[in-house]
Amino acid sequence: MKAIYLLGLIPIIAILGGPFWANSITPYILGMPFFFFWNFSWLLLTSLVVFIIFKLDPANKEEGSEE
Repeated sequence: MKAIYLLGLIPIIAILGGPFWANSITPYILGMPFFFFWNFSWLLLTSLVVFIIFKLDPANKEEGSEE
């Protein structure tokens, strides 16, 4: 397994482990309780992590244009 695929564990750990750390209602960020903001932000950050994995994966390098 390639080491860059281990980046995919970051969102999983953040989403599954976050409720234990971010379980608080009092701070509001963008009108949402912190717990909901945490989940929503990791929804967006997961897409960013997957994009980074895609760009770093050597299997996705272009060898030649087929257009």
